[in-house]
Amino acid sequence: TPLDPAATEGETEAAEAETAPAPTPPEPDETPAEARRSERALSAQERKDLQIALQWAGFYDAAIDGAFGRGTRASMRAWQGANSYEQTGVLTTRQRAALMAQYNAVLDGLGLQLVRDEKAGIEIMMPTAEVDFARYEPPFAHYDSSGNIGARVLLISQPGNQDTLYGLYDIMQTLEIVPLDGPRERKRNSFELIGENGSIISQTQVSLENGQIKGFTLIWPAGDEDRRRRVVAEMSKSLTRLPGVLDAAAGNSDAQAIDLVAGLQIRQPKIARSGFFIDGNGAVVTTSEVVGSCGRVTLDADTDATVVATDEARGLALLKPESRLAPLAVAEFSNAAPRLQSEISVAGYSYEGVLSAATLTFGALSDLKGLNGDETLKRLSVKAQPGDAGGPVFDENGHVVGMLLPQTEADRKLPEDVSFALDGDVILKAAQDAGLGSKQAQGATGPIAPRDLTLRAQGMTVLVSCWE
Repeated sequence: TPLDPAATEGETEAAEAETAPAPTPPEPDETPAEARRSERALSAQERKDLQIALQWAGFYDAAIDGAFGRGTRASMRAWQGANSYEQTGVLTTRQRAALMAQYNAVLDGLGLQLVRDEKAGIEIMMPTAEVDFARYEPPFAHYDSSGNIGARVLLISQPGNQDTLYGLYDIMQTLEIVPLDGPRERKRNSFELIGENGSIISQTQVSLENGQIKGFTLIWPAGDEDRRRRVVAEMSKSLTRLPGVLDAAAGNSDAQAIDLVAGLQIRQPKIARSGFFIDGNGAVVTTSEVVGSCGRVTLDADTDATVVATDEARGLALLKPESRLAPLAVAEFSNAAPRLQSEISVAGYSYEGVLSAATLTFGALSDLKGLNGDETLKRLSVKAQPGDAGGPVFDENGHVVGMLLPQTEADRKLPEDVSFALDGDVILKAAQDAGLGSKQAQGATGPIAPRDLTLRAQGMTVLVSCWE
């Protein structure tokens, strides 16, 4: 009779169970006294590392000093309780290993390894599973993203002094990789920048020693703060300065552009237009087009400004600088209507800041009213650029007769040499209502020389930029 397969299997399993060795019980953990003895063998750095790990886990908020006082002991008890250990306040060797394993788990998969860059003269820990060397463009060694999260690293290496360091501090803040929001600190021989937006967080640490400027920037995706903080801490702790700095001739000098610095994109505004000073404290009038939906408004790209008043119907905005300015020239508004067909000129940043100073565009006054008879407008015959909008319109005496308005996106397309200016009297009244000073010309002075007009125009015209 054939054997029953099910019965055979059951007998086999029973036999195997009888012959299988019994599982080895886990070794008992250290007693509190043994834990204290093993704890005394820890180095100062190992004791600090435990405090750092407890802080990261949310159980410790005091100084990282390696001294295991009441605060550290209380945090150890709290961690033991949260992890189902006896709450003795003294971590055993096994518990210390478990705590450090938890702390280091966030680094799994990043390939954190020591990288030695002889050309840059820097040795540093890097997430090698996420970044890889790409190129040298002094003063940066670029390690671009090679993984899935989009991280990047810059090693910074150049000769210099304190002036060079401070110049680098200013330049770094113009780059897209250093968003505007975030703390920044500049000391005598070092600086740190943290910039963050909805997409990235970048952290830069740089120091000057013995005529050499070295450091790093880590660019990391937003929303992954635990890993980012750990990677920054490992990079900062491991950075070692090797002999030499990055050769200024290293890299590819062919890839040059006015909006690039060492291969990095300079931060660009959403929109840039012109404006001009109307009082000696630096108040500016500009077109309302440039201040809509801005996170930040600047004058000449480096002075923050506050919007004091806007008149969307007229297309006018008034700004005050957050720090007081001393304009080289202030608008003097004409006290008489200009003559029809007389020569006018418009000052503005025609190319939205590509050029470092305002340019003058010449034309003629076609009408004292708008196309529909609006007496607050003047019609001009001038080939203006979009960046000129908000700039002053001068008569032949060098007095301001109005502000250039942007071209309207209406259904009717006007000839390219037709522009409109907001009348100077409207600007004067708006400035008065906002409590700002303004200046009206005193009597006729006669035609102004072209060179004097250029100097006056460039002294009073400013670049107004709208940033995210």
